[in-house]
Amino acid sequence: MIAALICWSLLEVVLRQDLAPRPLLLLAVLAVLGPLLWRRTHPLFAVAVSFGTLTIVDIVRILTGSQGALPNSISATLILAYALFRWGSGREAASGLGAILLWLALTNIADTTSLADSVAAYGFFLFAAVLGAAIRYHTKILIRDIDQAKAREREQLARELHDTVAHHVSGIAIQAQAGRAIAASQPERALETLAIIEDAATRTLTELRAIVGVLRATQDTEFAPQPGVAEVERLATDGQTRPRVEVTLSGEFDDLSPAVEAAIYRLAQESITNARRHARHATQVTVAVTGDADQVRLTIDDDGSAAGGRAPGGYGLVGMRERASLLGGTFHAGPAAERGWRVEAVLPRTGTPR
Repeated sequence: MIAALICWSLLEVVLRQDLAPRPLLLLAVLAVLGPLLWRRTHPLFAVAVSFGTLTIVDIVRILTGSQGALPNSISATLILAYALFRWGSGREAASGLGAILLWLALTNIADTTSLADSVAAYGFFLFAAVLGAAIRYHTKILIRDIDQAKAREREQLARELHDTVAHHVSGIAIQAQAGRAIAASQPERALETLAIIEDAATRTLTELRAIVGVLRATQDTEFAPQPGVAEVERLATDGQTRPRVEVTLSGEFDDLSPAVEAAIYRLAQESITNARRHARHATQVTVAVTGDADQVRLTIDDDGSAAGGRAPGGYGLVGMRERASLLGGTFHAGPAAERGWRVEAVLPRTGTPR
């Protein structure tokens, strides 16, 4: 961009005959080009340097009565007006806008212009400022929505981990207590071992509730079994429902982590829901789950139209990607090679959250 502005300015200097003296032209061009480098990191500084220099140039033109106009390439300062409201704080935007309006008033005096041209100049700069503010607001909303989608997925995963692990740890604690009750006739070492098991299980359960409880939205502690790979088959439908869902399970799933099993089910369920909502003209959704020695692969394909309007950055996809990442896996969603949409997730069998 800077290279293009340099070429633009050089062409004007060569081709135009009605420009201001060369020293003033040089200052004006440097005032436009130099601050562009800092427009994102220091927008107020860039605006102050650029429009401050242009203001000095116009004051000199007014006081000395210099003939000739500034190059049209200085209109690139619209980028700085945009950047000020896109990346600057509210106080910086107000201060910078004052500097811009001051320069506009002076340059209209230095170059005699019609009322329509003056109004148009103000309109262009104000439009650039409004555009920057609008994109800033839209970006903040987008980031907030993405963060909320990730937080919801973390909360759901925390709930499933709590319910699954707490169910098993509670059983350990109960068995340890029963062991102590009947261990009177057993060796003393066995009694001590049971006491250690009880203490460890109880402490682990307490710590688990304290940590995961921070992430839970509600306080209920009902230990409900979570759906797993076996329940994925229940997502299949007959030919009467459109699109039809076919589920195929292959490989070994016996020693999967409960969190991974729940994740496989949730990812399949969410993908099927997305296909029903967004896959235009889809007639079939194919779900394939394959258990390998070290990982589990989930693939969901639909035969919907490519114009289904599904975007890789959708909030449902953000949540699924976050769930896979938390379990140490990978996630990909996008158009299939021939037709439709493909969702693919690969999770380690242990599924240790990071």
